[in-house]
Amino acid sequence: MNFDGLRVAVTGAVRDTGRLLAEAFADRGAYVCLSARNLAAAEQAASVINQRGPGRADAFRCDLAEPDSVRAFAAAVADRTERIDVLINNGAAYIEGDDLTHAPDDKIENVMAAGGTGTLLLTKHLLPLLRASARPDIVNMISACGETGHRRSGAHPAFYAAKHAHAGLAEILSHRLRPEGIRVISLFPPDFVQDGPRQASGDLTARSVVDCVLFAVGQPRDCFIREFHFEQVQPSRG
Repeated sequence: MNFDGLRVAVTGAVRDTGRLLAEAFADRGAYVCLSARNLAAAEQAASVINQRGPGRADAFRCDLAEPDSVRAFAAAVADRTERIDVLINNGAAYIEGDDLTHAPDDKIENVMAAGGTGTLLLTKHLLPLLRASARPDIVNMISACGETGHRRSGAHPAFYAAKHAHAGLAEILSHRLRPEGIRVISLFPPDFVQDGPRQASGDLTARSVVDCVLFAVGQPRDCFIREFHFEQVQPSRG
């Protein structure tokens, strides 16, 4: 799959699935604007991509829990490129715990701000660049925690709430942006592992999740894949 010349923005792009996404697009020729809360970490990830090629990357700081940081990231991207072809809303704060009272208020505020408000504001401020693209996609890395009735994760209730907010945003945007040709693609993976055997008897892996994103973005423009839902065969570790 060749994404030569594609311009991609990825949040939470310096580790785990976010980094795999950034590298996967760059490996196929894309220019990637990758962001993280820690600028030095983002610069290191971009350096690795630029040394390897064939695509290239620029690093940005973006803390989704800070509206000013979100706006600054969007403005900095607009200074580098006149369009964005793919926005990948991957960044999210995570906390574990079954009991609502076991997380301090500031952590709950951070999870809700990053997963809800921050993701919404970033999509809003990058929408003009997406509208300037001939093939715009918004990819939402949500989580099965955003599915109605899902109870198998050990995530804290605040994470569930943030992911339901993200899912609600994705659903209405898919409906309202489709007439403009902007595809809104959402993934709802259960708890998964970064590495492991890609077998029917094993856990879902990050590589398989990334492959779903590449597949959806690579489809012809008449193909609107709105959502990916996954069977959670293995018992929850939560």
